[in-house]
Amino acid sequence: MTKATNLIWHESEVSKSDRRELKRHKSAILWFTGLSGSGKSTISSALEKELYIHGIHTYRLDGDNIRQGLNKDLGFSPEDRTENIRRIGEVSKLMVDAGLFALTAFISPYQGDRTLVRELVEPDEFIEIYVKASVETCEERDPKGLYKKARAGEIKGFTGIDAPYEEPAHPEITIDTNVLNVEEAVEAIVDYLKENHYL
Repeated sequence: MTKATNLIWHESEVSKSDRRELKRHKSAILWFTGLSGSGKSTISSALEKELYIHGIHTYRLDGDNIRQGLNKDLGFSPEDRTENIRRIGEVSKLMVDAGLFALTAFISPYQGDRTLVRELVEPDEFIEIYVKASVETCEERDPKGLYKKARAGEIKGFTGIDAPYEEPAHPEITIDTNVLNVEEAVEAIVDYLKENHYL
């Protein structure tokens, strides 16, 4: 891949602080990570609705949606997974600069990839939310029928079956969906945002 040279970043006359002041709240990446079927998309969608009701400006990025557009050229090799997360990280960073809460729901199985995204933004602008559920639980749910296909050998490199998932070492929030329902999960995240002065 040829890298462009002689690039200059053009600063805007409207700053991130200006945009936050206009919206009357901080901005950050809410990074949902966990196995397929753990509840990332469901919880992030419910959280987006709850924040919208309270006048909070958000945008939600979901793994399946992004792979139909921005990342439709990527597969599921380790290298493509890393590039998938890198691109999402860069898009999410722009959203934070725009004064939004970027809600991202991606398996993002590698700790190193999540760390790289964290390092793209300021220390308080990345909130890792580990949506925790065992492989057994996710396989019982199997909302997309993917575990069944992986067990049958129809899908190769499936996270949790024949590809690794590296659990977050120190997530800001852990949501155990074996214990919490969607409403309780949303409440826990909103409580964290209030207690830490994001809202």
